Amino acid sequence: MSVLTRRHLLRRAALSASAATASRVGAGAATTAAVAASAALDGCETDSEPNPGPEPERRLGLRFPDGFGWGAATSAYQIEGAAKDDGRGESVWDTFSHTPGRTRGGDTGDVAADHYHRYEADLDLMRELGLRTYRFSISWSRIQADGTGSPNQRGLDFYRRLVDGLLARDIAPMATLFHWDLPQSLQEGGGWESRDVAYRFADYADHVFRALGDNVASWLTINEPKTVVQNGYLHGHHAPGHRDPDAAYLVAHHLQLAHGLAVAALRATGGSGRIGPALNLHPCYPAVDGAEAEAATRLYDGYENRLYLDSIFKGSYPTDVLDDLGPRSRMVRAIRDGDLTIISAPVDLLAVQYYTPIYVTPSGGTEQKWPTSEANWQQIYPDGMYDILNRVHREYGPLPLTITENGLPTPDTLDGDTVDDPGRITFLRDHMAAAHRAIRDGVPLESYHVWSLMDNFEWAEGYDQRWGLIYVDYPTQRRILKRSAHWYRRVIADNGV
Repeated sequence: MSVLTRRHLLRRAALSASAATASRVGAGAATTAAVAASAALDGCETDSEPNPGPEPERRLGLRFPDGFGWGAATSAYQIEGAAKDDGRGESVWDTFSHTPGRTRGGDTGDVAADHYHRYEADLDLMRELGLRTYRFSISWSRIQADGTGSPNQRGLDFYRRLVDGLLARDIAPMATLFHWDLPQSLQEGGGWESRDVAYRFADYADHVFRALGDNVASWLTINEPKTVVQNGYLHGHHAPGHRDPDAAYLVAHHLQLAHGLAVAALRATGGSGRIGPALNLHPCYPAVDGAEAEAATRLYDGYENRLYLDSIFKGSYPTDVLDDLGPRSRMVRAIRDGDLTIISAPVDLLAVQYYTPIYVTPSGGTEQKWPTSEANWQQIYPDGMYDILNRVHREYGPLPLTITENGLPTPDTLDGDTVDDPGRITFLRDHMAAAHRAIRDGVPLESYHVWSLMDNFEWAEGYDQRWGLIYVDYPTQRRILKRSAHWYRRVIADNGV
């Protein structure tokens, strides 16, 4: 790998993970021209009389297909807590968050939202919201303390109770096998730089598949492999906290291999559940006109999107990315005969996670074009959701799509028993309108999950950012439905915005 490529990768990681430094603006500025365009759509199931109403709850008159899956999402380390309960082992995020200077305020997920002990009450809140689907993740170290060997029955039993509780409330479980919390013992043996970890992941997945069986109708393999690559191995502000471009893309290959092996493991059980990857996709646009910006955008898109989409759906890595990495890169040298056949095993659905667009300059840098949320890497641009959904449908085939994460942090403050978060409502409404427009144009989108169900441990940001529909008062663990939660309940009941 050339010095120039190494510098570009580090810069790309910093920009993609944190974006260009930008002043924070109120989330209420999220409304864009996309909303007006979506509200004016005719054709695809629009209500006859849209009700303007007060902002931001005004109706757009957009009805979704019957049976559309309205849901919310969480992940294990961010909400469960119970870090040492019932045989759970240490994960890389336990180690990382307990390392001084790694997280804001030294926060950890030791307690988080205490969902492990409060899951029954949380399930009741999901039912109160009217959720039709709930996307959660399973803690690998809760199933195998060191990432290998016989499964921990107490860990499996917790997820059985969770799944049974969802089904009893008519909420469809959607389980993610890996949401970044690799067992620390595996990390000490090389982590995702070791090819063997992909095979250990397949063993773990097999235990989970056989324990939960067909009670889980939809499985997701690896959550956002790109984030592990960029934030964990390029920029270094996520676990395991490395800054090594050559290791990063070796990790990318092994994460993709683990995905394919997990797909094969599910097929081997004979189970009827569907399975697919969960990819955070960032639509990339030239920041200016011209051939240089177009070329830079194409390569940027290769690292952001095609590296993961092409390998899974086309059975090949994009040649421009491989050429940019160079023939001596650890990733290129690690690809073995048959690997891409494993990675590209047919899947049943694609989970899309959309947060922000990226605007690429001729030099390969990025620019801010839209207002940002409290997460200053997140530009608020609902049309980007429309664009990415249409693109994956157009370029990667007629596969069912689900949005498994979409949301933003807002400056939520508890006032008695209420939390007023109009900016979140505006953001969600605008993105739902973009999703509706994509459905109208033929995209087979079947469900939408807000990130997130409740406030939680937000990785390196600790508890500083609140992304949830439900406010968590951490000292007491009291849950309070925010204004956005009440609004979302009406969206679900009406099956439209």
